[in-house]
Amino acid sequence: MNTAVYYSSKFLEHDPGPDHPETPSRLTRILNELSRTNLFLSGKCTYVEPTPAERNDLELAHEPDYIDLLQKACRAGGGVLDLGDTIINQKSCEVAALAVGAVKDAVNAVFQKKAKNAFALVRPPGHHAGAYYAMGFCLYNNVAVAALHLLKRLKCNRILILDIDAHHGNGTQEIFYGNNKVLYISIHEDPAGFPGTGFLDEIGEAEGIGYTVNVPLPFKTDDVTYQKALDEIAIPIATQFKPEFILVSAGFDGHYSDPVGALSLSTNGYEETFRKIVKLAAQLCEGKLVATLEGGYSINFLGKMASSAIAQMAHASYRARDTRTIGNPRTVRRAEQVINDVRRIQSAYWNL
Repeated sequence: MNTAVYYSSKFLEHDPGPDHPETPSRLTRILNELSRTNLFLSGKCTYVEPTPAERNDLELAHEPDYIDLLQKACRAGGGVLDLGDTIINQKSCEVAALAVGAVKDAVNAVFQKKAKNAFALVRPPGHHAGAYYAMGFCLYNNVAVAALHLLKRLKCNRILILDIDAHHGNGTQEIFYGNNKVLYISIHEDPAGFPGTGFLDEIGEAEGIGYTVNVPLPFKTDDVTYQKALDEIAIPIATQFKPEFILVSAGFDGHYSDPVGALSLSTNGYEETFRKIVKLAAQLCEGKLVATLEGGYSINFLGKMASSAIAQMAHASYRARDTRTIGNPRTVRRAEQVINDVRRIQSAYWNL
């Protein structure tokens, strides 16, 4: 078995317009970088053409009225949704349904052991989309539909969603906030400015208390401190949860050069993160792992970061030259305080 990479040229047809950071060139840069590797020639990776999600797939996570509204807006030629940064054209609904379908197809392939693991190279991203709204460049919540497909149709009982985007996945959190079958762990930048959710005291509700874990790190957090959050919070909690399947909201906008994110991570830092995620999946759920592209807007580095992640999943060698970041001592102290505070709060539910 190899690593399946789900991609379609149709993902390029969703175009928010000139100067928008969520541009079709994000995917072409990743494809160009992947073509420079031997990942596909070696047979360690295979491209797979996805199939669109059906209406009943979308309704796993989204209200019918919202789906109708979005489709009506696309038929009318598109326009501006949300706070003005989520822009659609006539093709956007079709492309967004294909993105959902890609992640669902990836889950099915890994679940049925037709692929070792999978990465969905999709647009638009999804983790900001809620049950009844678009937000932050996202139309449908790709990872939420995949998780609900695993729970309701494939009869899984414990799904881990690990969100490593620089921004908190407010939509994903909201959809699973009262659910104890989905553990949502997000390591992100201070969410006060955007999206306004993801603070450390947001821990779930009702049956879901303790199954939402937020690690809101200060701006300019470096690689070493980020890995500390992963090692001391995310990995121990995930290990105790014992997921049957791991889904990753793979945002690469934490890179120090990203125009949208405000963390200071490097390509090497992302490589290290994916090395740990792959190892975790091998230990906990026979390697059942699907990652889906969320943010990442540094055109010069996105291809390298995504390629390094896919190489880790495929157990292949790939070298990306980048400079490791070193955190400002004051930022490091603030980040370590956040990690300690999260540990204190989550210790009521997990052995930390």
